[in-house]
Amino acid sequence: MNVALFITCLTDQFYPQVGVAVTKILERYGCKVSFPQEQTCCGQPFFNNGYHDEARDLARRFIRIFEPYDYIVSPSGSCCAMVREQFEYLLKDDHAYEHGLHHVTRNTYEFVEFLHKVLQVDFSELKLPEPASVSYHYTCHLRGIGVKDEAVRLLQQIKGVEFKPLEKTDQCCGFGGTFAVKYPAISGAIVEDKAKCIADTGASTLICNDAGCTMNIAGMLHRRGQTTRVRHLAEVIAEAMGLDVNSW
Repeated sequence: MNVALFITCLTDQFYPQVGVAVTKILERYGCKVSFPQEQTCCGQPFFNNGYHDEARDLARRFIRIFEPYDYIVSPSGSCCAMVREQFEYLLKDDHAYEHGLHHVTRNTYEFVEFLHKVLQVDFSELKLPEPASVSYHYTCHLRGIGVKDEAVRLLQQIKGVEFKPLEKTDQCCGFGGTFAVKYPAISGAIVEDKAKCIADTGASTLICNDAGCTMNIAGMLHRRGQTTRVRHLAEVIAEAMGLDVNSW
């Protein structure tokens, strides 16, 4: 499979090891993974703040860059949702991009979604080097694109994982992109409640498959002195596979 990695801005800048993990895992399953160097933002910050002309330009750029690939895979649910949910709205009257638009929106997948729906992986032979108690944060945008408990089911297949359910699974972490900037008090209260729920699980690791949510939750855990480690599922899978994500 000819796959392009859409790394997303936050993952590229703050969690590059996640991109390495995603790439190595996909290659392990026979995918040819490319990283288009010219890729930029998907336009979500512009779109969410009402700058639709600017977001439209970035949507066109995204299509030009990623149309040649069979699949586009992203480690971030929110950016995947932007492509799948908003590009059609932004470019509905732009017939020059019609073919590329439909191809890109149909074939852009969040990483776990791609593992489950396209590759149909089975992790029952994988085992963590050391047993770990793990919980999972259900991000809002993943639910928006129809991803439900696929990550939890894959996670529970890995030997050595002791899964700890999180209370209030349908509750936002409070990030919401610019929501956290515009309404910091509300955002802070929401993420603090999320941190308390995480503490109640007793888990040593929280899986979060969206860089924005990861930053927000990890920041509150740090401020509260909680030692729970926030990781992307790709990092845990790579560890179980014996892959080094800190070097290429």
